[in-house]
Amino acid sequence: MDVCTLMRRAAQHYSGYDAIVHGSRRLTFAQAWQRGVRLANGLRSLGVEPGDRVGVLEDNGIEAGDLFVGAAVANAVRVPLYPRNGRDAHLHMLGHTNCKVLLVSAAYAHEVAGLTDELPDLQHVFIRDEGYESWLAQFSDVDPEIDISPDDYFIIRHTGGTTGLSKGVAYTHKAWLAAGRDWFYTFPPVIPGDKCLHLGPISHGSGYQFLPVWLSGGCNVMQDEFDPNQTLNLIEQEQIAYAFMVPTMVNAIVHDNSARGRDYSALKCLLIAAAPIADATALAARDVFGDVLYQGYGQTEVLPVAMMNSQQWFATQSGSNPLRACGLALPFAEIEIWDEDNQPLPTDEVGEIVAKSDGMMSGFWNNPEADAQRIVNGWIKTGDLGKLDRNGYLYIVDRADDMIISGGYNIWPAELENVIASHADVMEVAVFGIPHPRWGETPFAVCVVKPEHTLTEEEVVSMVTDALGSYKKPGGVEITQTPLPKSPVGKIKRKDLREPYWSGIERRVSGS
Repeated sequence: MDVCTLMRRAAQHYSGYDAIVHGSRRLTFAQAWQRGVRLANGLRSLGVEPGDRVGVLEDNGIEAGDLFVGAAVANAVRVPLYPRNGRDAHLHMLGHTNCKVLLVSAAYAHEVAGLTDELPDLQHVFIRDEGYESWLAQFSDVDPEIDISPDDYFIIRHTGGTTGLSKGVAYTHKAWLAAGRDWFYTFPPVIPGDKCLHLGPISHGSGYQFLPVWLSGGCNVMQDEFDPNQTLNLIEQEQIAYAFMVPTMVNAIVHDNSARGRDYSALKCLLIAAAPIADATALAARDVFGDVLYQGYGQTEVLPVAMMNSQQWFATQSGSNPLRACGLALPFAEIEIWDEDNQPLPTDEVGEIVAKSDGMMSGFWNNPEADAQRIVNGWIKTGDLGKLDRNGYLYIVDRADDMIISGGYNIWPAELENVIASHADVMEVAVFGIPHPRWGETPFAVCVVKPEHTLTEEEVVSMVTDALGSYKKPGGVEITQTPLPKSPVGKIKRKDLREPYWSGIERRVSGS
């Protein structure tokens, strides 16, 4: 099976249902499919052939839906760019995937000026401005019905790229369909007409839900930027059934004074993923939304591999601490914990999380060196440190490269962040290692607080000492009301916070 064939079938079966909503614009399946076919034929007129890569720089909107459908119909390979990235990142992502065409929302036109002069394979940069609708309308709405193999490439997504050059992660049609199946495997079934809210671009994390919702006759509701109050209004007004949020979004919503007491009766599943969530934020979200929370774990390279619903997440179970877990292995995924020699570790021992699934990447795009580092005997090495308990709960301890070694002890920033985030005045927190003359490294905490806060550095140190022991207490605390820096997908960028403290120091980890 391929994506296009299944999307075409759904468009026929649910032709009169709403398929895509953005603001006041609403498209039925028939209308959305027709626009996608026109765009496919428009891409073909620009010289796009099956297998060619088509870059896109956009926010959510009707046009994003056009390309999702149109690229599938044309059997073109989408290469989404991150709107928050700079020009150099755009050049890299377009260049190493040899994109032939780039579609750009008008708001980002200035960022791509002159790209065709720098990228010899890039033949067209098409700005979707006020002329887009008339351009689209001139093309045929007759489906070209291109032959597509399940093993053809469907999309190349790039890793977050917080350091170094982002790697292109290539997915086939078969793998993308499997990933969508696995995302929704443990969710309540999608009923035709159910609505899914996309707060982040469908070109990235939220896009994993677009296809499963479409295939089941659901409606994809687009929001072009995240705003807590606007999000809450949409959930009520559109009677949203499914949504995906990263923890920073959840944190912002539970701190919104208008969050409680609204109508969430249609909500079936609020998926929280992409980064660890603090206990306090998870509990507050449950208080706001009820038992509709799901937490999932995976990476761009292999996903999803673990999932749990509210009953599993907030359970009391001997031998487990579900509140701190990120899920249970999904039926079509395998998870192991490996030591430094790539050997499996027993239950409750910390090592690197490795996984494999039907929805894993085919490999990094034109990067055999990265393949050799991350793919071992069919397993994807995630770079995350974690453990599995006897009941199958998976726990993320931290990223391997974020570990702090202080006086010979391993300290995981997430441990401290979880404790500090439980304080009522703390809205965000990041912990990272800074140099220490005696211990080599010591934890440092940056706490983003409410305007009316009473939090002190001494209180933060005391909280961590009481909960985790004195050897894990932060050696410094910054209290601020400036939001923490975040990656294009909403993850807190610890490395950016850490970097100034290590300026001029060659060795970034320590010894005493």
